[in-house]
Amino acid sequence: MEELSLRDQIEATLRTVYDPEIPVNIFELGLVYEIKIGENNRIGITMTLTAPGCPVAGDIIMEVDQKVRAIEGVSDVDVHLTFDPPWTKEMMSEEARLELGFM
Repeated sequence: MEELSLRDQIEATLRTVYDPEIPVNIFELGLVYEIKIGENNRIGITMTLTAPGCPVAGDIIMEVDQKVRAIEGVSDVDVHLTFDPPWTKEMMSEEARLELGFM
């Protein structure tokens, strides 16, 4: 049961990280592919960016790392950046698509 609440905290935290070019958080944008909670609450996050050449890639990854690391009980954080599969607008939540007028 505790793992669910930690996952919920991680998801809520990821909803506070925004792509600077799009006014929607990275979770609703569908940029977070996977959240793994390992031994001793070591967190693994696999994510992507809207574009491989994103100039703020380092900033977004650093913000994800710092914010998730600050959650009580988290022992370590590994943020893995991937472009496979490449991000598409279809990965956004319905809410994000509505907000950005992609419906």
